[in-house]
Amino acid sequence: MRRLFLALCAAIAGLLLGVCPAVAAAPPEFGTDWHDPVTGAPPVATPGTTSCKVTVAATEFRDYTPYKGTYLPPKGCGDRWNKVVLRLEGAVAGRQYDRLGYLQIGGVEVLRTSTPEPSPEGITWNVEKDVTRYSPTLRTTQPVEMLIGNTVNETYTGVIKVKVTLTFYRAEGRAEPARTPDQVLTLDGAHHEGAVYEGLLTTPRNSERIVAEVYATGSGGGCEEFWYLTVPDAAPYSCKAKDGPYREVQVSVDGRLAGIAAPFPTVWTGGWSNPFLWYVIPGPRAFDVRPVEYDLTPFAGQLNDGKPHKVAISVAGVPAGQSGWSVPTNVLVWQDAKADRVTGAVTVHRPGKPANTTAYEPGKEHRLTSDGGHSLTVAGYLDTSHGRVTTTVTRTVAGASAHRWTEGESTDALKARWTDDETVTVAGRGPATTTGNHRVYTMDGETSVGSGNRLRTVMTMGDRADSVTLRGGKRVDWSRLDDTYTGDAAYNQNVPRDQRHATGVSSERYRLFGPGTCYDRTLATAQGELTEDRQRC
Repeated sequence: MRRLFLALCAAIAGLLLGVCPAVAAAPPEFGTDWHDPVTGAPPVATPGTTSCKVTVAATEFRDYTPYKGTYLPPKGCGDRWNKVVLRLEGAVAGRQYDRLGYLQIGGVEVLRTSTPEPSPEGITWNVEKDVTRYSPTLRTTQPVEMLIGNTVNETYTGVIKVKVTLTFYRAEGRAEPARTPDQVLTLDGAHHEGAVYEGLLTTPRNSERIVAEVYATGSGGGCEEFWYLTVPDAAPYSCKAKDGPYREVQVSVDGRLAGIAAPFPTVWTGGWSNPFLWYVIPGPRAFDVRPVEYDLTPFAGQLNDGKPHKVAISVAGVPAGQSGWSVPTNVLVWQDAKADRVTGAVTVHRPGKPANTTAYEPGKEHRLTSDGGHSLTVAGYLDTSHGRVTTTVTRTVAGASAHRWTEGESTDALKARWTDDETVTVAGRGPATTTGNHRVYTMDGETSVGSGNRLRTVMTMGDRADSVTLRGGKRVDWSRLDDTYTGDAAYNQNVPRDQRHATGVSSERYRLFGPGTCYDRTLATAQGELTEDRQRC
C-alpha cells in the first residue's frame, strides 16, 4: 500500500504540490552504498547575531589512542553569548563496527556519542548539540580530549574521521547573555570501584543551586549494553544478572542517597544483531547521549562548608564486581553573587523501599517478567542573600518488562516500559515554583532466525517527555517531546556480503511542542534510501 502511495505521489506531485513526501526509488535490496545517516531531531535554534567558530578537534581514529589538543576561546565574540552550538562532522568508509566516543573540554564531558556503521563506498553524518550550559568552562583556554575507540585491520577497514567545532553567538546590544551556571565542576580523583564511580566534590561556599549530570551508558560489547535483556541465574539465557534486568542510576553524597533515575535504553547502530535496522535512521539518542540530571540543591548547605565531599555514582542491578557502565559526571553550580557564604541543611530525606521482582516461566518459549521501582524525596533549605529558600525534590522511577525467548535464542523478544517522574519545588519569597517532568521510555522488539539462517529484527522504540512549570499554581511553561522509531530488517547470516540479500524499512517521527514551538518531522527509509522526509509544522 505504501509503495502504491509513493508511486501515485510521484506521478501527481506537480498537481498537488506539498502533499507528498520526498520520494526516492528504493532498490529491492541493500547495495554497496546508502543514504547518509539522518535523524528527525530539530536543528539547534540560534539567534541572528554575530557568530564565531572555533575548531576543537580535527582527527582520525584508528585505535584506542585519545586525541589531545588545546581549546582556545573565540576571538571577536567576547565572552557574553546567547548560544553555543557544538557540531560534529564525521566520515567513514569500508567495514566497521559501531563505536562509542566522548569529547571532554577542561575535563568536562560535553558530548557522548556513537557512530553509524559505514557502507563500502562511505558515509558522512553530523551531530548538533546546544552546549551553552558549559560556557563557564569555554571562557578560558582548556585541554581537549576526544576518543572514539576503533580497531582497523584487514577485516575492519573503516577509519573514523571527525571534525568538531563550536559556534558562539554573541549577545549584542541590550540582549542579555544566556543564563548559565557560574561554574561547571568535575569530581576530583574520580575512579571506579567495581561498578561504582566516585570522587570528591568541593563546591563554592556560596552555592545556591547544584545540579549533577551523568552521561550514563551501558558500554559496548558486553551484556550490560543489553542490560534490559539480562536474566537471573536460574533462567537459561546467555546474559545473566543476579537481580534481573532492572537498572537504576543512583547518586550519593557522603554515603547518603541523593538522587535516582531510570537509564535510557540506548541501542547503538549495530544493536539487536541487525545493523540494517539503523544504517540510515539511528535509534533515539544514539548519536547524542543526553545526560541524566539530578537536582542536588537540598544538599547545598551540607556541601558549602569548603571541604571536599564524596560523591558516588552507581547503577543498581549490575552484578557485584562487574563493570559495563560508563557514568562520567559534571556538576553545574549557580552562586549567590551577594553572599560570601550560603548556609543551610537537609531537612527531609525519605527514600522508599526499592522494589525488584522477577518471575521465570520455563517452556518451549521461556518467559521472564520483571517489575522494579523506587522513590526518593529530599528537601533542604538555604539562607541566601534574598532570604530562606527551600528546595524539595521528589522522584519516582519504575521499569516493567516481559522477555521471551526460545531454545538457542533463535527467537528473542522484549516488551518493556520505563518511567521517571520528578517534581522540584522551590519556595522562598513570593509564589513557589514547581517543575514537573514525566519521562517514558518504551521498547518493543523481536529478533528471530528463520529458514536459510535468515535473521529478522522488528523494533519500535519510544522516547517521550512532558514538562510543566507552575508558579503560584499557574502554568508558566510547558513542553512535550515524542520521538518514535520503528524498523523491520532481515538478512542471511554467515554468508559473504553479496549473498546477504538484506532488506529493511525504518521510520522516525519526532514531535516537540511548547510555547512558540511546533516541530513535527517524519522520516522513512527502504533498503537504505530515504523515501520520506515530511515536516508538518
